[in-house]
Amino acid sequence: MFRHAKALFGRTRNSWTAAGLLVLAIGLFIGCAAHSSQQSLLPTLKWEPTDTSRPAPPVITPGTASTQQQPGRAPSDAIVLFDGSGVSHWEKNDGSPAEWTVQNGYLQVNPGTGSIFTKQKFGDVQLHLEWAEPVPAQGKSQGRGNSGIKFMGKYEVQVLDSYHSSTYPDGQTGAVYGQYPPLVNADRPPGVWQMYDIVFRHPHFDENGNLTKPATVTVFQNGVVVQDHVVLVGPTGGTRHPYSAHPDKLPLMLQDHHNPVRYRNIWIRELG
Repeated sequence: MFRHAKALFGRTRNSWTAAGLLVLAIGLFIGCAAHSSQQSLLPTLKWEPTDTSRPAPPVITPGTASTQQQPGRAPSDAIVLFDGSGVSHWEKNDGSPAEWTVQNGYLQVNPGTGSIFTKQKFGDVQLHLEWAEPVPAQGKSQGRGNSGIKFMGKYEVQVLDSYHSSTYPDGQTGAVYGQYPPLVNADRPPGVWQMYDIVFRHPHFDENGNLTKPATVTVFQNGVVVQDHVVLVGPTGGTRHPYSAHPDKLPLMLQDHHNPVRYRNIWIRELG
């Protein structure tokens, strides 16, 4: 092997053959191309490192943690969608008043009255809400404490009683319905308050209605990551449908699936 290397790079340490120079040039080209490729994957930042003239982030008052007895306080820059006192931020799909029950600081699905929608429209958001499943537990599979959160009325993160209860994996609590099962089952028992913290990024479409960027979602359930920035393949449901163009902001929906699921402490932050 040494003999071949010597023939390639020259017969003395101080001389290079044309072949040796060619190999060196190719190596440098590959190295530069790889570096350029890596650099192209990095974001372009407007500001130099440690620039003190860079605008400072806005100051907010963070929220507080909830307990089983008492919901926490929302961050100061959040839009509070339900604080235990009424449904002024919600309506039915036809614009008529929401008919869910408000009592003891929680909002309960009134089965058969229909899903409810926020009056305000949202795109990219951070959502926090807490829910509790009916006690005693009744039914099985999808008939057991079923509800759901649909971003833009189209993209659902499932709410279900999956505590010691079986169903199809992409339909249990923490699932992106019909697409992604949760990474783990982090359910608490029926009647115990549970939490979702969700980051949703809406899909983007060009002027011709073509998809340019799909929706993504990250979900924490009870402080545990159950969806890690998954890419939605389209609207959720029992069958797969491709994306179709829609506005950048649409209402958030809470689903009436004929089970008296309870909600409390619902707030949302719009993301730039």
